[in-house]
Amino acid sequence: MTLESLHEFLASFWTVWAVIIFLLIVYWALRPRNRKRFEKDARIPLDDDR
Repeated sequence: MTLESLHEFLASFWTVWAVIIFLLIVYWALRPRNRKRFEKDARIPLDDDR
């Protein structure tokens, strides 16, 4: 295995890995169970607790 072929393999591997991680994050963010938490977190800048 040459260095060039190893580089090509690792480049394609990291591209696939990055896409998988991205899709998992999108799945986590769009789950209905997280809706209330995100709505509460979105109100943080608007809350006037001081």
